[in-house]
Amino acid sequence: MRQNKVLSIPNIITFIRIVIIPVFVTALIYKRIDYALFLFIGAAVSDMLDGVLARVTDQQTLLGAFLDPLADKFLLMTSFIMFSVYGWIPRWIAVTVISRDLIVMMGWVLLYLLYDITKVEPSFTGKAAIAAQLVFIAYTLLSLTVPGFQLPQIWMLVAVSVLTIVSGLQYIYRGMRQASEK
Repeated sequence: MRQNKVLSIPNIITFIRIVIIPVFVTALIYKRIDYALFLFIGAAVSDMLDGVLARVTDQQTLLGAFLDPLADKFLLMTSFIMFSVYGWIPRWIAVTVISRDLIVMMGWVLLYLLYDITKVEPSFTGKAAIAAQLVFIAYTLLSLTVPGFQLPQIWMLVAVSVLTIVSGLQYIYRGMRQASEK
């Protein structure tokens, strides 16, 4: 059941994740990759934790349903932008991830404006793409921090890209289907 309570524990965790993002960026700017890795892993774990807590404690809220995916997008988009600027990952993967997110967000806005559709259910493929992106970013940070770790291999880039593209196409298809039903 969706509640209107703003200060639930899951929402507080989501707020903390949003606050971590500029601290994470600052750590990257000052080349404190070890801090950035710690902050990123904390943010990724908090993403799983707030969702589980919201469901288990029946504290799902409209605000949380809006902020949680937004926090994910900001963290991932920021990471991919920063990593491509620093040359740690190829620019094309950053463009792929960011383009998919922008297309999905614009699609959601269009569905809302044109058809008053407000509910967009996350898909398994979408969740898998986000999980792959989170692992990819964490692995990249590990490779920059821990001796012996290599920068991401081409198969990792391809796997993340394919999942990202397939999930984007799936969201487009689902959005078009919802629009045609209206």
